[in-house]
Amino acid sequence: MAKSDDSSPLLPNQEQEAGIKDEKKVFAGGDQPRAAIPIGWTADGLPVGQMERTQWNSGIFSCLGRTDEFCSSDLEVCLLGSMAPCVLYGTNVERLGSSPGTFANHCMPYTGLYLFGNTFFGWNCLAPWFSYPIRTAIRRKFNLEGSCEALTRTCGCCGRCIEDEVQREQCETACDFATHVFCHACALCQEGREVRRRLPHPGFGAQPPVVLMIPPGGQTMGRAA
Repeated sequence: MAKSDDSSPLLPNQEQEAGIKDEKKVFAGGDQPRAAIPIGWTADGLPVGQMERTQWNSGIFSCLGRTDEFCSSDLEVCLLGSMAPCVLYGTNVERLGSSPGTFANHCMPYTGLYLFGNTFFGWNCLAPWFSYPIRTAIRRKFNLEGSCEALTRTCGCCGRCIEDEVQREQCETACDFATHVFCHACALCQEGREVRRRLPHPGFGAQPPVVLMIPPGGQTMGRAA
């Protein structure tokens, strides 16, 4: 009877029972098997369960932006990206992380790399190495769709060569770098339009200073002699 029970296809064998017990122990401790659950990115860039990524508010070649309430801001972003990319990059980082001195700490090094690259190499080839991490930070913070995911969604050419989420994120980071190298001004403008729609300027949220009105002390008037 023991042999017939073990050979019955309706009953789990010892290996299956051991696997079920191990899974129960894992779920009892509050953990979940990592291989069975795809990983996404939260607003803070932390890996969590499967999350649907959203698309960018505007395309990378939408230089003039969109015809909505941010159209004037989009025109300003376009002008800054064409004539003063260092200022646009600094404001993008300032909106993303509003710590004191964020604008100057990013605008000044970018300006130096921009001038050095244009002077000695004839084009802005050094600043993208410094500025591309901001695109990765924006994409992770707002859970945006990357270039690899966009290609997979449209033509399905990148999904087969990527095995897990770690490789996908590495591929997306490489695509962020390539976007800043080959389409630097367009990438900065797209990032500027995105953060201006999602995050207010740090200065707009600051509270006005409180002015304390201190009444003057008691005054005495002397009589004329």
